[in-house]
This record gives sequence, C-alpha cells and structure tokens, in this order.
Amino acid sequence: MIDARARVATFRLFSSRQRLALAFVSALAAIATPAAHAASGNGLDIRDIHVQSRHTFSYTCASGKTFKVSYLNASNGQSFALVPVDGRKILLVGVVAASGVKYVGDRYAWWTKGPGADLYDTMADPNAKPLVAGCATIMR
Repeated sequence: MIDARARVATFRLFSSRQRLALAFVSALAAIATPAAHAASGNGLDIRDIHVQSRHTFSYTCASGKTFKVSYLNASNGQSFALVPVDGRKILLVGVVAASGVKYVGDRYAWWTKGPGADLYDTMADPNAKPLVAGCATIMR
C-alpha cells in the first residue's frame, strides 16, 4: 500500500491536456466506483468504454513497499491503471508523456518507464520527490 498522507499540498499548474485528463478521470471514477466493486476479472465496463484486456503486475520499491497495479486497455484505445494509494484503489488514465507511460487521476501520477515506475503527488511542489520511488516490476 502506498501512503501519501504525509504530503503537503501546494497548487501546481497543469497543461490543458492534463486538466482535461484529470477532469475525465474524476468523472470516470465517480461512475466506475460502483461498477468496480461489483466487477470481477475484466468486469469494469462503463458505457462506451469496454475493457479489452487487463494485466496485473507486482511491484517492489526502493522503500521496501510491495503492491500490485492492474492495467486495463479499452477497445477505444484508452489505457487505465488501478494503483493502490492510502488504502483505496485509484483509477488513473493514460496520458501523453515525453518518455514511458504516464497515468494521472485524482492528485496522483503513476509514471512507468520500462519495468520501473514512480508515484507522484501532482499537487506538490514541482521539484518534490516522488511519493514512492524506484519501483520495479517483480519478475517471476
């Protein structure tokens, strides 16, 4: 489980694309929450967004934390990640990134690059360190 409660929030400007993605994810999460609780397997199905595939990976981080992240790919080309933060799963949507794959939602960004990933608080100071850093996919 990732614990983000220790972060102090400060305002950070977002690009218009990021603001749109955050607004979309907030709306999607409000709709998806009841469906996600009742869902099993690939059961997340929101009107006009149909999950084609779901893959779950285990991560271990530099801090010693371990957790699982599920990645969902929709038939319309969108991608999502369910990341555990503060005792709840946060639905993040894939957005354009300079490198790797970046998922954003609520106040968080999960940024993967190859087998590695970091979790950021997007409301924190732009120079703040990640909430959770040095995460790597556990290969078995």
